[in-house]
Amino acid sequence: MRSESVIGITMGDAAGVGPEIIVKALANPANLNHCNALVIGDGEQLRRANTIVRSNLQIRSIDNVVQARFEPNTIDCIDLRLIPADLPFGELSSVCGDAAFQFLKRAIELALEGQIDAVCTAPLNKEALHMSGHWFPGHTEILAELTGTPEVSLMLFGPHLKVIHVTAHLGLIEAIEKIDSALVERTIERGRALLLSGEKEPWIGVCGINPHAGENGIFGRGEEKTKIAPAIQRCQARGWQVVGPLPADTLFYRAGRGDFDLVVAMYHDQGHSPFKVLGIEHGVNVTAGLPIIRTSVDHGTAFDLAGTGRADEQSLLAALKLAVELVNLRS
Repeated sequence: MRSESVIGITMGDAAGVGPEIIVKALANPANLNHCNALVIGDGEQLRRANTIVRSNLQIRSIDNVVQARFEPNTIDCIDLRLIPADLPFGELSSVCGDAAFQFLKRAIELALEGQIDAVCTAPLNKEALHMSGHWFPGHTEILAELTGTPEVSLMLFGPHLKVIHVTAHLGLIEAIEKIDSALVERTIERGRALLLSGEKEPWIGVCGINPHAGENGIFGRGEEKTKIAPAIQRCQARGWQVVGPLPADTLFYRAGRGDFDLVVAMYHDQGHSPFKVLGIEHGVNVTAGLPIIRTSVDHGTAFDLAGTGRADEQSLLAALKLAVELVNLRS
């Protein structure tokens, strides 16, 4: 049964692999039996990618959602016409940085207006974004700013592991300084809310900051006791199945074998590294706490692959599928 959900796919950095993985993902009709996909990007760059990957899809440039037809063998693209025809693949460009921002901005507006049901993002390049004058660390912070959301969390979904981050795009010293028990509790709450299906309470494992989760104060400066444990106690008092703080090295192993539905990581690499080792090609990035649904590939622009046709579309397909699942869960 075909879903009527409309998922807006942003092209990301047009010089990266975004255009190619979009075309590859949408080329097989079997991949679309769960959604109506609408690209927000540049029509001509999609046509170039279409040629590179040797696809026979038709690219329809449109101006608004109403014009979309969602016909077989066709990609509808809200075409912002921001990319020069001679733009090379695989090179940093302020033009692409600004265009990636504008693609995302338009998609957010459409989602907030209810014209699309979710946003699914192809990768942007942070350096190109900054070159164009948009001083954001990445997608997550842009989404928070443009939706007027004071605080969000970066969350990773994979076949064997789900991870939410208390801090994300911060240096390690800054991250540790920012962590407090209130932020840990709010992060747990956002992750739990995304996993709730009405069937069961999820089991949530919370990482410590230090090796061996501090081992009762032997390592670190008591961060587990002051910054993490009080949050866990408050969550347990609310009837939630939250355990920790636990040593990260064993917690991820236990979560991978199915002991936990969600891991709460304290900082970026603590969560990202084990997640990507388990399979980056099927990973999906979700922004928890937004008023809209946003999923994303869990990889970068891969300039070394851009324009070759070899980029893998599996993460984008996983992001599309999860977007529909979250739309259905919310509705």
